[in-house]
Parts: sequence; structure tokens; C-alpha cells
Amino acid sequence: MSRMSAAFRLALMLALSPLAQGASAEDASAAFKPQIWLNPGIYSFHFDRDKDLRNDNVGFGVEALFANDHGAMGGTFINSNRERSNYAVYLWRPLHWDVSGLKVSAGALAGAFDGYPNYRSGGWFAAAMPLLSVEGDRFGANFTIVPTYANRLDGAFAVQLKFRIW
Repeated sequence: MSRMSAAFRLALMLALSPLAQGASAEDASAAFKPQIWLNPGIYSFHFDRDKDLRNDNVGFGVEALFANDHGAMGGTFINSNRERSNYAVYLWRPLHWDVSGLKVSAGALAGAFDGYPNYRSGGWFAAAMPLLSVEGDRFGANFTIVPTYANRLDGAFAVQLKFRIW
């Protein structure tokens, strides 16, 4: 079993497992229905424009929202260092607005990432980042800031487009 397929299965399992548990009573009162979103990777606008970093980080990811404030995401992509990365993260989005018919949510994501050659030799590491989500009925986007860790990880403003399938 390849490292990528095992990590992707783990990420997908983590992303979908909360759906089996159901929403809390508080979330049920808000009549939230679980959602599944797919994404084709991440676009990164790196802070250090002088490095030869990849911006178009194509891949595949799944996002499961199981309550207004809570979700999970997992997937794989080609990172800025041209290596395969996998991720599994928890989403916490406690702030919500309706802006011209779009749902806007803010919070943070926290989880595990791998594939960055200068950070733990490409092994898994934990990270947390701010998160802003903008969602219509079928299309949306996640925005985050990846912090710079000198000689390990190059910082960027990241955009992830997504399509709702359920």
C-alpha cells in the first residue's frame, strides 16, 4: 500500500467520520444539513516571490461540514516544493455572516500535513491556520494564511475553490 493512498484513506475517513455521529442538539435546532464539498487542490500566492515555488498546487480533497461550526477536510495535492502532500484537518468556524446571499464563515483549521522536504524530512507535522469560507449553493472557496517557518515552510496566502456535491 502506497503512503499516499493510505494517508488519503485516513484523511477521508477522518473527514467523513463525524457524519456518522450526527449533529448535537444545538446544531439540530438550527436545522443544519450535513454537506460534502470537493476541491481540486490549492492555489498559493507566496510571500517570498523570489523563490521558485509552485503556486498551482493541484490535487483532490473532500470537505465534510457536519454542523454550522464544525467540519473536517482531507486530501492530497502537489505542494509548493513540487512534492506530494496529504492532509487531514478539523475545521472550526464559529463566526457566520450572510453577505449578499453568500454564507461567510470564519475560524481556524487544525490538523496534520506531510510532504514538505525541509520540514521533518517530508514527514507528518501538526499545524493550525486561520480560515475564512465563502459559500454559495454549489460553489465556494476557502481562504487561509500559511505561516512562514524559516528554512522549513514557505508562507503564502492560499485559496481553495470547492464544489458542493451533497
